Amino acid sequence: MQAALKSLAAKFWRHPLADREICFGVSTLERWYYTAKSASDPVAALRNRLRDDVGRFPSLAAGVIDVLAAQYREHPGWTMQLHVDNLRVALAESDVAVPSYPTLRRYLIAQGMFRQARPKRATEGALMARDRLERLEVRSFEVDHVSALWHLDFHHASRKVLGRSGHWAKPLLLGVIDDRSRLVCHLQWYLDETAESLVHGLSQAFMKRGLPRALMTDNGAAMLADETVSGLAALGIVHQTTLPYSPYQNAKQESFWGRVEGRLMAMLEGEASVTLDLLNQATQAWVEQEYHRTLHSEIGATPLARYLAGPNVRRDCPATADLAAAFRIEVARRQRRSDGTVSLAGARFEIPSAYRHLVQVHLRYARWDLTRVDLVDARAGRILSSQRPMDKSANADGQRRALVPSASSASQSPPTPPSGMAPLLRQLIAEYAATGLPPAYLPTHLPTTPDGHFKLPHLWPPKLPQAGRLKL
Repeated sequence: MQAALKSLAAKFWRHPLADREICFGVSTLERWYYTAKSASDPVAALRNRLRDDVGRFPSLAAGVIDVLAAQYREHPGWTMQLHVDNLRVALAESDVAVPSYPTLRRYLIAQGMFRQARPKRATEGALMARDRLERLEVRSFEVDHVSALWHLDFHHASRKVLGRSGHWAKPLLLGVIDDRSRLVCHLQWYLDETAESLVHGLSQAFMKRGLPRALMTDNGAAMLADETVSGLAALGIVHQTTLPYSPYQNAKQESFWGRVEGRLMAMLEGEASVTLDLLNQATQAWVEQEYHRTLHSEIGATPLARYLAGPNVRRDCPATADLAAAFRIEVARRQRRSDGTVSLAGARFEIPSAYRHLVQVHLRYARWDLTRVDLVDARAGRILSSQRPMDKSANADGQRRALVPSASSASQSPPTPPSGMAPLLRQLIAEYAATGLPPAYLPTHLPTTPDGHFKLPHLWPPKLPQAGRLKL
């Protein structure tokens, strides 16, 4: 048997899992032989068995674990090597033996103590978002219908463009993507990230693809502007925002920016001076001719094919005028009764004389466009009239329109002269006389007696009208 074992040990065997050759010692083969001989199931007896100390770290003392855990809680951004070096210094004066780096590294990995990147802005909200990401699981999602959910975001370009004024500026790309098909509803470059640019690009997406059920954005100032929020609500679109400092919730949009930089912007590297117009033309051509017609690895089809396959739950886009009227805010202003004007965004607007009786008027407008300001009914929501800024030069011609009578004719009737004492004052005099008290005043000129004293006249009770006399 020993000769047979030595013969087997001299051979090389093909590893069943790894593509390499291995050999075994005589003692190993002998141990395997007796194990298989004494077992009822030789194959099961020779299977790989887990070590008894798997998941346990006998070489780590309790003191080492406590110091390492406290050190990780205070400095989650340290590397594993930095944790080990500081642990050795902290336990240098103690009798506890510090294990090797591989042992400590395996322990940190087993406990999930990975390095946590520090946020770019270490604010309280950013730290809370990082802790929430560590506590809650992250799952990929996809809606079942086209136009059920759109994603909107701005992307800062990696290079600058040359403006018409001769200045260099870094543009921003507004992108709107359908969640199910990954189709780009609209893509356009702007020089700012304002609500005006957002509404301008989003309105074009509505004109191209219709109205979606929901729109997901981050918590940027343009996304949370009053015009954006009120416009989406008026169009019946649910506005969903991601959690603060959590861009992974809009991962489809972030993944698309990688395609933009990796292919579109890379093909423009040879262009010395890129203008905003050239960038927009190249972007539209790249999206329509390449991106929409390229196989998407995740969905297994091209974005255009999956968009056309549906099912689609989009709604028809309203007219352009109605679309522009939706993205506006409504404010209340107090009308000046002297000239029937209100102040709005530093300008004065004239209210029609038919509405001069309104103390407070409601105006609907967009803060970037004062050419369209409408007077609206606050209760019904309908537009009453369009307003224009006051033109003082035109008002200097002296021509004035005749006032239209208001609904109440009593306010327009001529005044009549008063007829006697007011009823309230007559009642007050009667009530004062009923108290029995003399009047608390002296006339200006009183007669005097020979010895110099004032002679009080009989002033009480006063002579009241017949209707005001009381029986005392």
